[in-house]
Amino acid sequence: MFNVDTSVSDQVKITISVGGMTCAACVRRVENALNSVTGVLDTSVNLATGRATIIHGPNWGGLAELKKVIIEQGYEYLGELKDNLADPIEASRVRELRDLKIKVTCGAILSFIIFLGSMQHWFGFLQIIPREIMLWAMFVLTAPAVFWVGGRFFEGAYKAARQKTSDMNTLVAVGAFAAYAYSAAATFFPHYFMKAGVMPHVYYDGAAMIVTLILVGRLLEAKAKGKTSSAIKQLMGLKPKTAHLIRQEQELEVAVEEVLVGDTLLVKPGERIPVDGIILSGQSTIDESMLTGESMPVVRETGEKVFAATMNKSGSFTFRATGVGAQTALAQIIRLVEEAQGSKAPVQRLADKVASFFVPAVFIIAFITFAVWYFLPAESNFSRALINFVSVLVIACPCALGLATPTAIMVGTGLGAQNGILIKGGEALEKIHKLSVVVFDKTGTLTRGEMAVTDIIAAAGFNNKQVLTYAAALEKTSEHPLAQAILQRAKADGIAIAAVDKFTALSGMGAKAFLENKSSLIGNRFFMKSEDVPIDTLDEQTNKLTREGKTVVYVALEKTVIGLIATADTPKASAEKTIEVLKHGGLKVMMITGDNSGTAEAIAGQLGIDQVLADVLPGNKADEIRKLQSAGEIVAMVGDGINDAPALAAADVGIAIGAGTDVAIEASDITLIRDDLMGVPDAIRLSLATMRVIKQNLFWAFFYNVIGIPIAAGALYPFFGILLNPEFAAAAMALSSVSVVSNSLRLRRVWEKNK
Repeated sequence: MFNVDTSVSDQVKITISVGGMTCAACVRRVENALNSVTGVLDTSVNLATGRATIIHGPNWGGLAELKKVIIEQGYEYLGELKDNLADPIEASRVRELRDLKIKVTCGAILSFIIFLGSMQHWFGFLQIIPREIMLWAMFVLTAPAVFWVGGRFFEGAYKAARQKTSDMNTLVAVGAFAAYAYSAAATFFPHYFMKAGVMPHVYYDGAAMIVTLILVGRLLEAKAKGKTSSAIKQLMGLKPKTAHLIRQEQELEVAVEEVLVGDTLLVKPGERIPVDGIILSGQSTIDESMLTGESMPVVRETGEKVFAATMNKSGSFTFRATGVGAQTALAQIIRLVEEAQGSKAPVQRLADKVASFFVPAVFIIAFITFAVWYFLPAESNFSRALINFVSVLVIACPCALGLATPTAIMVGTGLGAQNGILIKGGEALEKIHKLSVVVFDKTGTLTRGEMAVTDIIAAAGFNNKQVLTYAAALEKTSEHPLAQAILQRAKADGIAIAAVDKFTALSGMGAKAFLENKSSLIGNRFFMKSEDVPIDTLDEQTNKLTREGKTVVYVALEKTVIGLIATADTPKASAEKTIEVLKHGGLKVMMITGDNSGTAEAIAGQLGIDQVLADVLPGNKADEIRKLQSAGEIVAMVGDGINDAPALAAADVGIAIGAGTDVAIEASDITLIRDDLMGVPDAIRLSLATMRVIKQNLFWAFFYNVIGIPIAAGALYPFFGILLNPEFAAAAMALSSVSVVSNSLRLRRVWEKNK
């Protein structure tokens, strides 16, 4: 049902996990390294998920080469993400969280002690300690605070330097080291400062607090990243651990991992279904809300599909396993969402490009700041120039810029999954809110895809129940869709279906038999005429129903017509409301179908669709989509069948109905898991909300630096006497990253509020 093939012609897409990335510059470095591998055609690296998606040709360097270049860049290669539920980045994330918690705690304790020593004159109980001894103690205590607690920043800076580049780690490492080195010089060689007329101030507390505050920001970011993947973790948690295997008429309880395709399994009331399969015996009411988003349980009978992790509410049943492990709908849904969360929207590529120029620009500004404060002011001194230099480096850390897009995409795609909307990539999420036209396939998309009785009209002297009773008896043994529609209606109306004698079916015409020793007929106009049954009395009703796109069959008894039954492929319950919502949102709505114009216009009229493309052959649907695109339209195609796949692929955004074929789902950008067309406007709303958050994040990330860097450089000092200490710069930098992640998480509240 949710099969996803990552290959396109001779191109193959794989996803690997990369550990140790901390900012947008890391992303750029890893992308460049992976792109340098022979045969790699394109690479997209996502900071928030720690994933790299690589598209390569048939002749390429292989995983070993990918691992080599990642390690050379100073990052961790955590393996390929295969079709299973395990994620190697999770173990790395747990280790990172534990390490961050330990180091933040130690950094906070050391920073507090160093702060007391720096402000010794504030605390009477410390004034008994000679200042020289206090300075030596702070020198010793600050070393682990800077070089052990902040070791990741120095490692990152070293890696960047080896590649002849720089990143956020470079800014933090240089800033903290400059403050510590200056303070060490002031501690051990104070006379050199005094000779120059400068008081030997120390900034041990600033160096320690810079590292600790930035690490606090990293810790909060790591926790927030975990929250954005909560939808996936909830889905993973639904997977049952054991299954009841039927083997040689005995029931065995085995681990789910031991179940093979073709095994027969038993599911009891109150249990979750362990794997995908088809019911062999029994029936039950099943809660499929985790898969489809529908709160109403559904009845499943012999021959119908059931899916892993859905809840069996009532009866017991046996079923044959058809999908296990990575082949289950649940596993493939998780993979789709993870792939989307690891993708990169085009808007993020702009942010990455800016980040590549950002760090060198910050260093230039920092050195200019140092030079200005050292040479120009009358009261200029090395100490003030160094403090402003460090403040500029610290406040400019671009981690907020790197997190602006991926965190919002993670939350947006996670919300989509929880609401039955699988978005395959950030690009689709970005494009869908720009749509101008939504084109719907008719059969199986706007309509149910199966015939249903819409009208029963009795001739004079008869009633509707009699007409349906005779019709159901005649159609009892037929497999024709029209016959099945009549039988379904008879069953719904509680009509007992009588047995007939001497039954004869005439292909393309109808059927005849004896019911209660009376000659009975059912069929189309030609059949009635061939049997000399007059039907002129019902011509007015027949013509009206035919204009509405309905199929009419007549029922006759002893050469006398007793009534007619009209059937049609009826619109889905959600279709009319969906069209109304889309049109209200300013979108053009069209229908495309291979049916004749009469039937198509009838359905379109019921749903309020103004533009219809009828009599379109399957191979020409994509051509119609391209015609719209060439006219300047941004087109979404909504379909469900194999014949829709080319049009889904050709559209700017392809939307597949989850109840449709694997090929249609594979060709689409978005899959609606539940058979509810309201998912189309919901996906558009989700895209709009996500893009709004991304733009807010990027604005504040850029705005923060535009405002913060001049303040750190001392631009306000000539007017207001305001200067920014490095520890406050570090706190502001950490706050900017946390605010970006928090704004992304706010998307969840906005979505729930507007549902």
